[in-house]
Amino acid sequence: MYHSLLPLIGWAATLLVCVLAWWRGGPAERYGASFIILAALAVSFAHFILPPSAAGLSLLTIDALMAVGFLALAIRFSSLWLGAAMLLQAGQFSLHAWYLVSSLERDYFYAVANNLITAGILLCILIGTMISWSRKGKAVQAT
Repeated sequence: MYHSLLPLIGWAATLLVCVLAWWRGGPAERYGASFIILAALAVSFAHFILPPSAAGLSLLTIDALMAVGFLALAIRFSSLWLGAAMLLQAGQFSLHAWYLVSSLERDYFYAVANNLITAGILLCILIGTMISWSRKGKAVQAT
């Protein structure tokens, strides 16, 4: 399955942020966390089930759906963290499109850029969750 501890750390971080978003976040954070979990499962499906020739196009499709989803959430909830997540997701879409159109093999740059963008999106969701959690705490104290 995995040949390194790093993917497991990535999965743990993803699950931790998403569980925290569902537990302490508002509706925007819950939707964002749901998008992340669904996309992570879809990417895993693409890597493990589909042949490598179809994986590139499926990753591009997943990224496009994620970017549109974050755009819809950013418009609906008017949140800065959602706008940042949407822009990062657009960057990830561009990365996959560049490698697909150029017929490049996924290399070290691809892995680092892809993982940094994913970490940035998780950080955006974590920041949104912390802001929502803080607002809920202040609302409880005010009553």
